[in-house]
Amino acid sequence: MTAAPATATGPGPGRAVEGHAGFGNVISSEWMKIRTVRSTFWTLVALFAGSALITLLICLAAANSYAKDLAAGKPDSADIVLVGLAFVGQIAAYVLGVMTISAEYSTGGIRTTLTAMPRRTEILVAKAILLAALVFVIGLATAFLCFYLGNIPLKAKHVGVDMSYPGATRAIFGSALYLAGLSVFGLAMGFLLRHTAGAITIGLALIFIIGNLVQLIPGSVGRWLFKVMPGNAGGQVTSFGETNRHPDKAFAPWTGFTVFAIEVVVLLIVGALLFERRDA
Repeated sequence: MTAAPATATGPGPGRAVEGHAGFGNVISSEWMKIRTVRSTFWTLVALFAGSALITLLICLAAANSYAKDLAAGKPDSADIVLVGLAFVGQIAAYVLGVMTISAEYSTGGIRTTLTAMPRRTEILVAKAILLAALVFVIGLATAFLCFYLGNIPLKAKHVGVDMSYPGATRAIFGSALYLAGLSVFGLAMGFLLRHTAGAITIGLALIFIIGNLVQLIPGSVGRWLFKVMPGNAGGQVTSFGETNRHPDKAFAPWTGFTVFAIEVVVLLIVGALLFERRDA
């Protein structure tokens, strides 16, 4: 009688090794994609340099009239030192969020991603975490730079804004939080629409145009809609100064940011549900 041939138990050539990639692997994979995509670098450069430059130029142009207004006893708009973030910063953060996912759809790379990692919700969560952290860090550095550069022409007119000014520190850190939230808002819109131009157009229109037009609706409905629009609610945490104290027209800074954060989370959940159900 001959002995039965031994059966190999270890992995060999042609034998598939079953494994389960953890969330840490998803984070590593998504981080590699974010930092190696050229558009990420240039969008962050635009956020950092563009916001700082716009702040400096506007403060240079407005310093003289700003000093005269203060001398005349008019309310100050101290957050002029962060004005670049309200323009270039918002646009760059939102566009970066959209392109983080829409670029994968436009190139077909999302199919490769889902082949390697079929757990779709984990992909979305990993992208959101990395994007928010990255934009927060860059946004915080940008806010400090804007504050410093904007103060150069203002201090020359003896109307500079110190960190001790009520709300200044909150506005600096709030700006970073708001930009991080905007990037995740853009990511959610990218998952919803899966089209770069469409998501950018609709999102920026919602923030800059529709958010202001709704106040034309008469009565309490118009006032309420104006308050809860994403850009209006979230942007309150970035503002300070006497001209921004309008409790009847806007939420308090942290209340507004909380409303904005809830809106972003809801939109992200809707994006996750559609991401799970739709074909790549």
